[in-house]
Amino acid sequence: MKIAILSRNPKLYSTSRLVEAAHARGHEVRVLDVLRCYMNITSHNPSIHYRGEDLTEFDAVIPRIGASVTFYGTAVLRQFEMMNVFPLNESVAISRSRDKLRSIQLLARKGIGLPVTGFANNPDDIQDLISQVGGAPLVIKLLQGTQGIGVVLAETHNAAESVIQAFMGLNANIMVQEFIKEAGGSDIRCFVVGDKVVASMKRQAAEGEFRSNLHRGGSAELIKLTPEERSTAVRAAKIMGLNVCGVDMLRSNHGPVIMEVNSSPGLKGIEAASQKDIADLIIQFIEKRFETMETTKDKSPTRTRTRGKG
Repeated sequence: MKIAILSRNPKLYSTSRLVEAAHARGHEVRVLDVLRCYMNITSHNPSIHYRGEDLTEFDAVIPRIGASVTFYGTAVLRQFEMMNVFPLNESVAISRSRDKLRSIQLLARKGIGLPVTGFANNPDDIQDLISQVGGAPLVIKLLQGTQGIGVVLAETHNAAESVIQAFMGLNANIMVQEFIKEAGGSDIRCFVVGDKVVASMKRQAAEGEFRSNLHRGGSAELIKLTPEERSTAVRAAKIMGLNVCGVDMLRSNHGPVIMEVNSSPGLKGIEAASQKDIADLIIQFIEKRFETMETTKDKSPTRTRTRGKG
């Protein structure tokens, strides 16, 4: 197979591990800076160009699109989809998961456990918003934040009111969530590939910090999931439409609650904690899914596959 990896930095751990795993399984791999890809959008011969070169004959594409380039990155991924290149995660699923408010609403609609979450636009509604999530302490999140950036724990009612007013004054979109105190500053990252959790780890926040992100100095260790946690993670992935993702959850007094579904989860922490070759499992998944697609096409009486000109 010829596999494209959309990544701005080939030296990143996750990108290099995927390249290594693909090569080990006999595939040809190319890392493409998504911002250097440009498109010719036509009805019958869509194409993607890269540094003056016409990209053709890729079988699969692995999107490792950073949150800051989601709009352009998913546009490039859609172009690959138009060329009938198999995407590890589809563009619409990535866009869905990157919209924090929309993803929370979709999960809630399907009955997935969530922290009580509030969203408002007018400063006059702040008092009611705070009371709806159970009062302080509470968590305030920027909808555009990543890796724990833009997440604030307001420990008192006055602090919550001030922070929300400040964000609203800057026209920043935020949501307010109940603080799950019993989680003790830890969360669980479930790594889903296909229809199962292939690895999981507990992330513990550094002392004096409530955010457990490894980028914020948190630590990770292996953890055994309950059947409910495992099924919740798989259901959340399916609701988002993601084949591969990291599902972050907290252990609350009323069961697992989902914090986020990450469409481009890092491999370093989960591979170190689980001692599993997650990159290899991802490549195996692509192989199986691609083989199924090819078999289906061979059986179709009108088998077509649009590619750019070689």
